Order: sequence, then structure tokens, then C-alpha cells
Amino acid sequence: MAGTEPVGVDEAEDDALYVLTAVLLTPAQFPSLLGDDYPEACAALGLEPYAEGYGLVLGQDGEGARWTVVVDDVSLVAVAIASWDCGMEYDLSPDERSVVVALPGWPLALAVAAPHVPPPHDPETAPDERGPLTPPDPGQWGPAQRRLGADAVALQWTVWREQLGEDDFAERKNAEREDGEARPDRRDAPREQSGEQSGDEHGPLRRVLAELRGYLEQPPPPGRVRSGFAPGGARTLRADGPGWSMVARTDDMAFVLLDEMPREVLPIGRGPNLPALLAALDAMAVRPA
Repeated sequence: MAGTEPVGVDEAEDDALYVLTAVLLTPAQFPSLLGDDYPEACAALGLEPYAEGYGLVLGQDGEGARWTVVVDDVSLVAVAIASWDCGMEYDLSPDERSVVVALPGWPLALAVAAPHVPPPHDPETAPDERGPLTPPDPGQWGPAQRRLGADAVALQWTVWREQLGEDDFAERKNAEREDGEARPDRRDAPREQSGEQSGDEHGPLRRVLAELRGYLEQPPPPGRVRSGFAPGGARTLRADGPGWSMVARTDDMAFVLLDEMPREVLPIGRGPNLPALLAALDAMAVRPA
């Protein structure tokens, strides 16, 4: 995590920001809870979708109010995040000239707070100003929670994959953690085969696969398909569309989450055609620099 020394976002001492953490907002890497793609995520914050992207610095002011400071110094924020991920200290101090806008509230839920200031709370805003940013309610289910669920599957791929054998997609226990995180449901996974009809219950999955193939013919907005590191030279794919999210490994299978099926994670077996589809998606996906 970041240090909590105050960083001035303008010349007034009262506007000093105690930095708690930061995230990137770029075509290849952005908080997926904000949207299905990079332009949609920018629009959620009232930003123009510049190709260079932004850094989002989350912190508290001297009165404890939550603020999200948007900066255009992406490299500085990236270095800070990489340092924190390695357990190193890094004093993230954006230059005031790099500040694009300061937005009230946090789009992400944080379990930390700055010391020596009041507890985190949203600042007061005028009736004609935008309300504070707030994280999605984990007790509800919708596009934001669906995308966060897909992020969790990507982060815990090994755990999810080990619940399925190499070719075993028999019925499995539907377990849901107390925190509401999705777990595999009681469903047989259809294999991704061209023209195969796997039953009415898998119609939504066939729709997802069809829309993914459509991305190859008509490229979607930036960030709709992203490619990240995976062990063994493979890649992790994250793709989103209207009402669905997919997580896949280019050397393995895929998992899909749907708006219409709350907290269920549907596996798609590798089959003979999925490898080529994943390879083609990886070739057109945006990647972190």
C-alpha cells in the first residue's frame, strides 16, 4: 500500500491528500466494475477516453473525506503500483500540473484509512454537482458485480480449475461463500464446437461464443478484450459484452458469468474449436505495456 504522507492537490493545505492506493485506467488495465470497456469506464468518471490513459489516486483529505484524484501521469502511478506489489515503499506524489480532476468518493471499496484524520466519509457536494463515487453493493447482482466476479475467477484461476477434471464437467456442488462470491454451479459445461447444439439451458453460452467470434470480424471498443500474463507462456483473456463476462486461458478452457444467472460461473470445455477462438482473441486483445 501507499504511504500516507499528505500530497497537495492544489496550493491550499486543506486540500492535501493522504494517498491510500492507486489504480490504472488505461485501455489494457482499468477497474472493470466501471464498464465493459475502456471508453465506458472513462464515461463513468466523466473522462475523455484518451489512448494514453489515466491514473486514479485514492485517498483522504485532512478532514477524512474520500477523494479520487485523476492524473495523466500514468507512468508515475504504474511505478508506484509495481513498487507496492513488490512490498516496497513508494511515495506517490503526483505533480499538481498532472491532476485532471478530483472526484468525491471512491469507486473501489478500501479496507484501509489514513491515520490521524477522521474516519473515511464522503464529502458534502452541492445539489448541482455529481454525487460521490461509491463501490457497487456486493449484496446485489448486476453488470458491475458480474465483472468483479470474473476478475476474481481470473485471480483464482487455479482454485477454480482444480474443481474440474481435464474432461470432467459433471454436475458439481453449488457453493456460495458467505461474502457472496460466485462459485461453480450445478451445470454441465458445453464444449465449444461449431454448430453443436448443447441444449436450451446453454443458449446464453452459445450467444456469448457467437459474440466473441463477432469481435474478430468487427473489433469492439478498446478494452473489451484484454490479454494478461499466465504461467507457462499462456495468456489470460478477459472479455466482456452486453450481459456477460468471460475469463479464459489460451492453453485451457473458459469460464463465463452472466447477468441473467446471478453468482453462477459456467465452464466451457476446450473442445476442438475453442483454442483457435482464444488464440484469435488474444491476437487482437490489448495488453499492458
